Amino acid sequence: MTDFSLVLANLFSHKLRTALMMVAILIAFLIFGFLAGIQNGLDNVGGKAAESRLVTVNKINFTQPMPVAYVNRIRAVAGVDNVSFANWFGGYYQDPRQVIVTFAVDAETYLQIYRDDIAMAPDQRAAFLSTRIGMVAGRKIAERHGWKVGDRIPLSSNIYTNKNTGTQTWDFTLVGIMDPASEEANPDFILFHKEYFNESVTFGRDTAGWIVIETADPAQNGAVADQIDAMFANSPAETSTDTEKAFGQAFLAQLGNITLIITWVVGAAFFTILMIVGNTMAMAVRERTKEIGVMKTLGFPDGRIFRLVLGESLLLSLLGGLPGLGLAALGLSAIREGIGMPGLALAPFWAGVAVLIMLALGFLTGIIPAWNALRLNIVTALGRQ
Repeated sequence: MTDFSLVLANLFSHKLRTALMMVAILIAFLIFGFLAGIQNGLDNVGGKAAESRLVTVNKINFTQPMPVAYVNRIRAVAGVDNVSFANWFGGYYQDPRQVIVTFAVDAETYLQIYRDDIAMAPDQRAAFLSTRIGMVAGRKIAERHGWKVGDRIPLSSNIYTNKNTGTQTWDFTLVGIMDPASEEANPDFILFHKEYFNESVTFGRDTAGWIVIETADPAQNGAVADQIDAMFANSPAETSTDTEKAFGQAFLAQLGNITLIITWVVGAAFFTILMIVGNTMAMAVRERTKEIGVMKTLGFPDGRIFRLVLGESLLLSLLGGLPGLGLAALGLSAIREGIGMPGLALAPFWAGVAVLIMLALGFLTGIIPAWNALRLNIVTALGRQ
């Protein structure tokens, strides 16, 4: 009989107890996997395609607008290839709780800057550029609501009022469907013309919520950003310019500090499981005191018994933890396909961290019972009731 078969037999000598401990460990690593996947998704917001793009926002807060005149001044900065701008519309369709990411944009420059992210049929692109009330939507949004090109669609805003109708609703014609042009891209939003927005809102005219800058060389990003911010220093609307990736992460950071959440939630779960599994392992070894005494009588060395007991704890941790990670990876994959967030996955780094934690958990919960088994005297073991 091999050591592994002995470990396996001892571990499942009480099947229900072992199953409950495995479920507890599985849940802990399922939580870890999900939160680590979310963190990885946030870390990868922007993707590789954003390396040559900068975003300028109001220094006070990106919810504060800037004069649209800033766009032409930024366009003249050395190292700038192209400039566009956008406003957050706060859109929804029928149900205010179903918010759709909707931007009023300078259409031609916006599509040019995001040419490596947004794929659209040439005729649909031309229709969008020439249709004042035209809008384009990500394919997932269109499919979710059953929209087709040519449909007349009313979109409402939870921020702005349409001065022409006195309501918060604008009528649009869907003239195009956007698809991702790369694996990192995710055009799960709606675009419409800034001119249509500008002529109909009761406030916010001639402003830009944020300005997108495409630089000639990513190596110039720092110098270009400094020059832009210096240009508007001491103005009524000072600016803050950073990479698009940093802007996206700052926007999502409003959801909270995910790293801190991972630390506290997973830490609390592991501490609880450490106590439960450690106590259970100690009880299991104590229950097998006579068995250990018999093994020593038969000539099993102390070191081998130590390894067998510690092996039980390590195997238990892995049998519970690895399926938990697997379920987390499958769940993240399904969510990623649903919301189109490319980085939402269990990265190899986090998977490696999880395996190390499993081994540490197994070692910490098994070391004391294994040490007690190592030091156990044969006479004491055989005489214990």
